[in-house]
Amino acid sequence: MPELPEVQTVVDSLNSLKLKGRRVMRARVYWPKTIAGMTPATFKKKIQGRSVRGISRRGKFIVISLSRDLSLLIHLRMTGRFNWVSADTKRNPHEHVILVFGNKSALRFQDTRKFGRFYLTSNSQEILGKLGPEPLSDRFTLRCFHAMLQARKRLIKPLLLDQGFIAGLGNIYVDEALWKAGIHPLRVSSSLSKKEVAALHKAIPLVLYKGLANLGTTLGSGAGNFYSVAGRKGRNADELFVFRRTGEGCTKCRAPIQRIIVGQRSTHVCPHCQRM
Repeated sequence: MPELPEVQTVVDSLNSLKLKGRRVMRARVYWPKTIAGMTPATFKKKIQGRSVRGISRRGKFIVISLSRDLSLLIHLRMTGRFNWVSADTKRNPHEHVILVFGNKSALRFQDTRKFGRFYLTSNSQEILGKLGPEPLSDRFTLRCFHAMLQARKRLIKPLLLDQGFIAGLGNIYVDEALWKAGIHPLRVSSSLSKKEVAALHKAIPLVLYKGLANLGTTLGSGAGNFYSVAGRKGRNADELFVFRRTGEGCTKCRAPIQRIIVGQRSTHVCPHCQRM
């Protein structure tokens, strides 16, 4: 599932298309469930004629601000991606939503697994307001993070994956951050020492910034993997230390990386560097 670096990479790619100011002439919907909260007919009627005011990110959501105080929130989920093509290009059977712009170009949402969702709303805070702080923002201070962890008695990995706790983190970057901080994913959040909290607070932005610099993480070469709007793969998979490195030697201590299940999620850990 795309996480903060992958979603931000898509946002940057969309902004490079210079969509700001362009008008949506019409929309086509081929998989009704992609549109959340309204019928495809209502979606097409409401979005037609709206101009793009800006494109940003909040957590794992792409936020497209439209004219007349409307917002299109897009969650890529597992396999969502965008294609920017001429409006008359033959449709890919996995392209489920198409937005046609006035310059005869089309932004097409491709989603092999069909889990992605579009939310067209006049009150984006109903959805975005439920998210926790951005881990790369000034709001994510060490003092705040320590208080957040101490206030909860949950396993640290599921807690970090909770979008209401911190926005944008997912399986890849949580595994990498916990390894970097030397914290076992089965530790209880409130049990972390101040030193451990400080190490984790430092590790989270580091792994995210590395992911951003590498334009995200693409795992494999299938059509369902992460690609930018331009069709580029992310390079970060080559620089992961534990995620999907089962059996390989830890770069710190050479102990074999283990795969365990935490909160029903595949989890990668060094048993020596991340002791319970």
